[in-house]
Amino acid sequence: MAITIRKLISSSRNIATTSLNQLFGLRFLRLISTSEECGKKFAAVWGNGDYGRLGLGNLESKWSPNILDPSIFDNQGVREIACGGAHTLFLTENGNVYATGLNDLGQLGISDDRSYSTEPLLVAGLPKEVVRISAGYHHSLAITVDGELYMWGKNSNGQLGLGKKSPRVVPIPRKVECLDGVAIKTASLGSEHSIAVTDKGEALSWGGGAHGGLGHGHKSSFLGFVRSGSEFTPRLIKDLEGIKVKSVAAGMLHSACIDENGSLYVFGESAKKRLAYEDGKCATLPSLVRQLPYSEEVSCGGHHTCVVTSGGELYSWGSNDNGCLGIGSTDVTHSPERVEGPFLRNPVWKVSCGWKHTAAICGGRVYTWGWGGSHGTFSEDGHSSGGQLGLGNDVDYFEPTLVDFPSNANVLQVSCGFNHTAAILGYTELIS
Repeated sequence: MAITIRKLISSSRNIATTSLNQLFGLRFLRLISTSEECGKKFAAVWGNGDYGRLGLGNLESKWSPNILDPSIFDNQGVREIACGGAHTLFLTENGNVYATGLNDLGQLGISDDRSYSTEPLLVAGLPKEVVRISAGYHHSLAITVDGELYMWGKNSNGQLGLGKKSPRVVPIPRKVECLDGVAIKTASLGSEHSIAVTDKGEALSWGGGAHGGLGHGHKSSFLGFVRSGSEFTPRLIKDLEGIKVKSVAAGMLHSACIDENGSLYVFGESAKKRLAYEDGKCATLPSLVRQLPYSEEVSCGGHHTCVVTSGGELYSWGSNDNGCLGIGSTDVTHSPERVEGPFLRNPVWKVSCGWKHTAAICGGRVYTWGWGGSHGTFSEDGHSSGGQLGLGNDVDYFEPTLVDFPSNANVLQVSCGFNHTAAILGYTELIS
């Protein structure tokens, strides 16, 4: 919190109490009132609750945001959240990493062999302060303050970058030793692959390359068949050599990166088909997306991509399952199309793509759209596995729709997983 609850409601006590009560209840008011540290950031979670991925201590799905008790994180504020396939990572202000959810392939990075956890547990084996995290479908990543890279979880396609002889499952964080002397600045994890940027702006990728998401191009077998193989250690993306990359994103089968000049490059067969590239042979190599103005941030989902420009405009394209592009329909779009609605009035700041849903931050508020959970893959006995839009139901939305937070809540980050979502909230004093 920016201030304690006494200051928060000093000038508008009834308004603040009512809005917070209605959304989160008296329990949340008590959490705020017992938080003495100025500027503390809280974590909110919603969506599918299977395997405890929401960290709420149970397996229940939530169709609206729920706040996690700060005591879970030793009363530290939450700096960053990363939602994976069925697990979630939390990075606290003091550089510790916590994980909750499915652990069948070691993606939580905890020291015991439990198959899942319903509440966040401290990740073992990280010897230094962590400054960045990322969660893939079954694997996880942490970057330390001095740029060292630690990875854990599923490793069947080399997505941990630990070498060809490393185990197929790594249950606790292991340093990617082949990168000794190389400082990693940022990274992103997809379904079976990983991509990272060094402090010098070099783009590296590794893991499953069957669909071209590594950006290394096709390989030919001794019989002459064209294939794209896996990489078991980080490899420089040659076609981006000499280009200073500042950010990257990994989706289910494709990847994207933005250089220092705001140019966007995409690679992966799924991404190229959605952009209507005619030359299939170039699908596994980075290609410049010329239709966009200066790009600031990119996120890759299951089969869709979203970009925020320097002017705060949001563009999307690709598969439009359940309306995940936010353009008011389910029509597939083969070129970047601007997402309008509330984003015509205020600039977009952040965007995150899940499997078939999307979230964006605009004006300190979070908007979601796409797959809500109804008619979902995992529905059983008439109960939806969804709620990932946080809109109080499980239906699909084709346009950006405001998630109901108190008016004094300032959303600082949002992350979409397979079918759950999380956000970091700060609070400001209400003006009566």
